[in-house]
Formats: sequence, structure tokens, C-alpha cells
Amino acid sequence: MKSLTDRKKSVSKRELTFAEKAYLPAVLKGMSITLKHLFKKEATVRYPEETRERAEVYRGMHVLKRDEEGRENCTACGLCAVACPAEAITIDAAERQPGEEHLYREEKYASKYEINMLRCIYCGLCEEACPKDAVYLTDRIVPTEYSRGKFIYGKDILVEGVKPEERIDISQRKKDYKMDVKD
Repeated sequence: MKSLTDRKKSVSKRELTFAEKAYLPAVLKGMSITLKHLFKKEATVRYPEETRERAEVYRGMHVLKRDEEGRENCTACGLCAVACPAEAITIDAAERQPGEEHLYREEKYASKYEINMLRCIYCGLCEEACPKDAVYLTDRIVPTEYSRGKFIYGKDILVEGVKPEERIDISQRKKDYKMDVKD
């Protein structure tokens, strides 16, 4: 039977030498690799004292922008949630009430805007899909936590332009999210 490719190798069964039977070449090769790595520079970065350089196109924590007058840009159109391949964004829309013109730009606004940061893959598609330039991925690192519920970021964390004293500290935030894994 003829083969489709000429990639056949002919293997010869030769007698092994004493050194090969005792695995000496393999042991010496392994020891040489170990000695090479022993004198190399450490790859470990001592975070948070040292930080690793990040690329200019690094995508980190999400931010909901406000306009010059302090009103939220998001109109709850849902395009960011539709564009998200990981389905990490949840939006609930509400109608603007009389007297709330200073809070929201349009008639419709996002009453609930949540991003599950454990599901997010930081692809930036939500940023590209937003017609109002409301969602941005910054160069800030998402803080680490020990429980899953704290990784669901709502408007209390995401909205930019909130004064630092009014902004809720992520590490101090306590919300009751029903999660599959107990905290």
C-alpha cells in the first residue's frame, strides 16, 4: 500500500551502550539545564514594591464615563452587553424622572449596570460597541479579593467622576450576592 506522504522513518534497533543503559547522557543533560537556570536572573517581580511594565494597549478595570456637566453617558442601549462574548455585562434600563436632568443625559438611563469581572476577558468589545463613549477600559489593575461576590462591580464602583470621598472602597464594599460558591 502506497502512503500519501513520504514522511516514513526507518527505525533501526541497535544495541545500547553501557552509558546509555545507565542513563548517563540523559542525567548529564538534565544537570546542565539545571546549572544554566541556577545562574540566571530571577523572573519574579516583588509586587507591590515592584511593578511589571505593561504595554500601552493594556486593558484593565472598566469605567463608566460622565460628561462635562457630571451626567452619566450611558443610555442603557445594551450594545455593550450584546457585544460581550463572555456575557459579563448586565444592564437594567429606567426612565429619567422630572428633576433628574442633572444626573442623566438622555431620557433612558442604566438603573443597574453590573460587570462580572470574573467572566470578563478584557477584549474591549464593549468599549467599541458603545455609541455614547460611556464604557472605557483603563490601565488600572483590578484589585484582588477572596470572595466571588466582590467581583461583581456595579455603578457604585464603575462610574467615574464621583468624588473620592463619595466613592465606595472596593475592599470595604459588602453586598449580598447569591453565588454558587460560598464566600
